Amino acid sequence: MKVGVIGLGNVGGKLAASILRNGFELTVHELDRNTAAGLLEQGAAWADTPLELASRAEVVITCLPSPEASAAVMEGDNGVLGGLGSGDVWLEMSTTHEDEVRRLGERVTATGAFALDSPVSGGCHRAATGNISIFVGGERAAFDRALPVLQCMGRRILHTGPIGSASVLKVITNYLASVHLSALGEAWVVASKAGLDLAMTYEGIKASSGNSFVHETESQIILNGSYDINFTLDLVLKDLGLFEGVAERHGVPVEMARLVRGQFADAQQRYGERAWSPTIVKRLEDDCGVALRAPGFPAELIDDEPEEPGREVTP
Repeated sequence: MKVGVIGLGNVGGKLAASILRNGFELTVHELDRNTAAGLLEQGAAWADTPLELASRAEVVITCLPSPEASAAVMEGDNGVLGGLGSGDVWLEMSTTHEDEVRRLGERVTATGAFALDSPVSGGCHRAATGNISIFVGGERAAFDRALPVLQCMGRRILHTGPIGSASVLKVITNYLASVHLSALGEAWVVASKAGLDLAMTYEGIKASSGNSFVHETESQIILNGSYDINFTLDLVLKDLGLFEGVAERHGVPVEMARLVRGQFADAQQRYGERAWSPTIVKRLEDDCGVALRAPGFPAELIDDEPEEPGREVTP
């Protein structure tokens, strides 16, 4: 199966590497060809335009920073839509608006191709090792056709229902991760002010009812001072806006979402929109005059998940 990937950023580049590592014929496209240098050295082919890439591939993956970027790649001059054919599959792996992915999906199906929204969850470190979770919305026939490619990128693959459903689930999970990170910051600063050993506190939270995936990953890079989770404040705010949009359309008041969005907006104003998302915790460190550091936490995130896991597919 021939696969094309458009968008080689923090997540897309790692997904593309997994595809190539698993023996698929891969073509890539990015605004800056230099971004693709490592993949090209490993055997990937380059396409000058999204149209050229789609003309070569049976499965086209887009992994882009915003709904507007996806629309431009799909519908613009020399866009993906012009290169799709009967039986091809488009996987929208960006975090996006469910109405927008449905709209683009209708245009894809008009070409005879299949459309799936397939956002990922679990962090860039798991994307790099093929351990990430993938939510997939769309027709079951399309899901089955794309499954061999999905399985080389992710460990846990969940078919969520019709197209658009995966995008809704993704913004819900990202919202929860943002809330957890905000709460963790407060918990860590209280622990520090109360004189607790922070390495011991990390293990205590991990072993308790207060544990979460966010704690097990992002607490590490807070305590080592890097804050580097490969996810930036501008993307957090985009995702929180998407979540609030879903809530508003369904008449659900979300007071916590507004509060947390304000905290992340303040962190962005202080440290810049491209600062790492855990700098929301640095915001509280700076306000309270503490530095949340603990010996024994290396510069790079350590993942407890195995690098060669079995695959789990949920119908």
